[in-house]
Amino acid sequence: MRRQIGAGGVATFPINLFTDQPIHPLTEKNMNELVTIFKALSDETRLRIVKLLEKGELCVCDITAALDMVQPKVSFHLCALKDAGFIRDRKQGRWIHYSLNDSDLFRRLLLLSVCEKVPAAAMAEDRKRLSRFLETKGTGAKVIPLSGKKRCCG
Repeated sequence: MRRQIGAGGVATFPINLFTDQPIHPLTEKNMNELVTIFKALSDETRLRIVKLLEKGELCVCDITAALDMVQPKVSFHLCALKDAGFIRDRKQGRWIHYSLNDSDLFRRLLLLSVCEKVPAAAMAEDRKRLSRFLETKGTGAKVIPLSGKKRCCG
């Protein structure tokens, strides 16, 4: 990367070698987006949610059971992850299903890093609670089939 020299010999913006256009420094909008992204990953509960969603889509009730937390607290953390662009939601009836959003390369790399770095042992209890919940949630509750799998209670 070479620098363009402005008036008085002072360097201005770096130049993109492919387009020969100036590369502008971070704007306030970009900086705020980065802050939001890294704040979302700075909480242990949100890292646990990302690790749970690594295996596929889950309903809020699934995540709540796995984390052994109340639904409003889980929803707060899901909102932070969604605002940062890490997860997407899909509404089916009155239930909201969450999955990892891998449409952005930068976020996808961060998600892969999180999923790789969070040890499986740290998630063992969450996975046990999730498995128990998924096994028993169809008994006595209305179950909505998703892609041939029982996923959500109603």
